[in-house]
Amino acid sequence: MSTPVPARDAQQSGGTAPAHSGLLPRLVAEAFGSLFLAVAGLGVPLFSIPQSSPVPAALAAGLAITAAMLAFGHISGGHFNPAITLGHLLAGRIRAGAAAAYAAAQVVGALVGALALFGILRTLPSIPDSRTAFDTVAAGFGEHSIIQAPLAAVVLLELLGAAIIVAVFLGAGREGAGRSAAPVAVGLSFAALLQLGQSVGNLPFNPARAVASAVFSSGWAVEQLWVFLVAPLAGGAIAGLVFRIAGVAGPAAPGAASRASDGGTARANGTDRGAVDGDVVEADAVGVEDGIEADGADDIVPAAAARQEKTSGVSEAQEFFDGKRS
Repeated sequence: MSTPVPARDAQQSGGTAPAHSGLLPRLVAEAFGSLFLAVAGLGVPLFSIPQSSPVPAALAAGLAITAAMLAFGHISGGHFNPAITLGHLLAGRIRAGAAAAYAAAQVVGALVGALALFGILRTLPSIPDSRTAFDTVAAGFGEHSIIQAPLAAVVLLELLGAAIIVAVFLGAGREGAGRSAAPVAVGLSFAALLQLGQSVGNLPFNPARAVASAVFSSGWAVEQLWVFLVAPLAGGAIAGLVFRIAGVAGPAAPGAASRASDGGTARANGTDRGAVDGDVVEADAVGVEDGIEADGADDIVPAAAARQEKTSGVSEAQEFFDGKRS
């Protein structure tokens, strides 16, 4: 049995109650958000004159993440980063099939954004070699690092930075957090870490952005790309596993208060609400939730069902020891 999740009221949802989104709308949101991040995160340092400070690029990327999450978070959860999606997968907040589709959409969106920037560079007569220009924003280590950072230092910083960003995302999307907590927290964290990462070697803490910059740069960027895929994914995996082991609660379902009220009324009338509450499914982040419906909304993990089953088992045991059950 399944039932649609009641929509948030106007105050909770910012004036518009989010509709239940199928997988395709969520993938479109992830792709467009990643495109926005690539355009802002790569475009600002590409066209900044002089390129002596990482602050403008880092600030632009952080603001872009906040804006994209506020705009599209209610549709897809606002990951825009395969490391964040992997963290959600291992934390038990999204299914494997949806996570793989999210990552693919993020990479495609970032590639389209980088392609647009590459096309703009090709139109500028003052830049004879567009790939050499893209080298200035491609992630690298060793001789391709601004401070000649070795491989070990880059791997450690990428892993640590991605773990922090994913942990902030998962923590800000916990139950009881405000709707805008995750966008602001993740945007600020990303901006702060990018100032450090760009000073070391344009570290993106985002595999999708790393792919986008490497594809349009010189050959060395593709050769070193594996570092900026493996390290942030490992960091995201660590954060996700920590949250899963710690049992940190995910975001609350919309209309949870009204469901609790309705459940109390139903129990007073002798009606069992367990089947209804057990069908509520938890979303990725930013407080977005999907009910189990026809168009792909069942790829978010239904953790509430497990909680309901556990609570039911405790109640039956208590009744047995109280002599109410034989």
